[in-house]
Amino acid sequence: MNTEEIVELCKKHTLYTWSATGSVNPLPIDHAEGVYIYTTDGRKIIDFNSQLMSVNIGHSHPKVIAAMKKACDGLLYSYPGTATAVRARVSKLLAILLPDDINTFFFTLGGAEANENAVRAARAYTGKQKILVRYRSYHGGTNLCMQLTGDPRRWANEPGGPGVIRVMDPQPYNFSFGDNEEEITRRNLQYLEEVIMYEGASSIAAMMIETVTGTNGILAPPKGYLKGLKELLKRNNILLICDEVMCGLGRTGKMFAFEYGGIVPDIVTLAKGLTSSYVPLGAMGVSDAIADHFRENVFWGGLTYNSHPFALATAEAVLGVLLEEKMVENAAKMEGVMREEMDRLAKKHPSVKEGRAIGLFGMMDLQKNAKGEPLAPYNGSHPAMNALSKFFIDNGLFTFVRWASFMCNPPLCITEKELRFGFEIIDRGLEITDAAFEK
Repeated sequence: MNTEEIVELCKKHTLYTWSATGSVNPLPIDHAEGVYIYTTDGRKIIDFNSQLMSVNIGHSHPKVIAAMKKACDGLLYSYPGTATAVRARVSKLLAILLPDDINTFFFTLGGAEANENAVRAARAYTGKQKILVRYRSYHGGTNLCMQLTGDPRRWANEPGGPGVIRVMDPQPYNFSFGDNEEEITRRNLQYLEEVIMYEGASSIAAMMIETVTGTNGILAPPKGYLKGLKELLKRNNILLICDEVMCGLGRTGKMFAFEYGGIVPDIVTLAKGLTSSYVPLGAMGVSDAIADHFRENVFWGGLTYNSHPFALATAEAVLGVLLEEKMVENAAKMEGVMREEMDRLAKKHPSVKEGRAIGLFGMMDLQKNAKGEPLAPYNGSHPAMNALSKFFIDNGLFTFVRWASFMCNPPLCITEKELRFGFEIIDRGLEITDAAFEK
């Protein structure tokens, strides 16, 4: 099939996520390698978003491809009640990688399933039902996870099940809890403590957070927040669930983002980078106390593809590459380059409000005037943002442009030269948004 036929048939016979299918203009991908994707019509495009912030080790790594081919000659499927060598090896490896007290895992096919089961485990372990979540969160596209999600994708999926309590983030969209990180942390936790009082700690099983808010801002927690949050929840016998589906496994320059706060959550969820998205896999990791509970009590959850041997073999190879090639360290090193480029563009382009990065987890916000008002409204668009998105693709850069922001989340294997090349394209594209800046 030629490019036109591929696009036509995909639009005719499949549904696209978060879109009206008739309005989508899908990118026709043929293959990908390293930090580049290649279209069916021969274009080479730098992947500045790791697809869905998930191809952490880069595309088509030869060591992983070889391991996957080898796995095809072995056990391709066994039902969840079996024991396999690869299940034993990967669970042991994750127990080594994660801090002490998280040594037991439930494997799923993605992040939403991992989050669903995290809530199930928290409710069963505590005997309580309510779950605290934040408005600027995203936790997955299933029915329960849509209710755990705070952003506007939730609206069309309501009403959902009961028991989800949403609270303000440390960094709300339109106002601030304070003028510095310490004050923001203190006031947000003070507010959260009052919410817990209103809702009743005796009825709240857990609070789920994206350790670093992803799609809705790339927002690292302010100083002292994670430690203060964990202490507040512990005082009230509420579990902490850290959703590290997007920010975990090296994305932030540490293996797990919660390490920045010096804490260990009660439950952690992983996916995306676990297999670099070569195949679907997610995981829920639980503390020893929770694991011990389920050694004596039934865990009322099950999935046909739980602990899928082929997916686990892929994860084993991916984690090996991540460690051997020091990609987590590279993400930490490249943070300085990304911040330097963002600062350069902010000085040069009036439409740039700010750029943020932690490791290779970055976002740039665009403004329409010197007052710092977003170029596009919350959950809205602007012709200049649409034009910027088109410019990026037409000039060889793939990333997500959303509302008044765009993502900067390349694979963790990216070099300084490749990273600066991506920002050169962005630099030229920002002339479009500069033209929309209200002087």
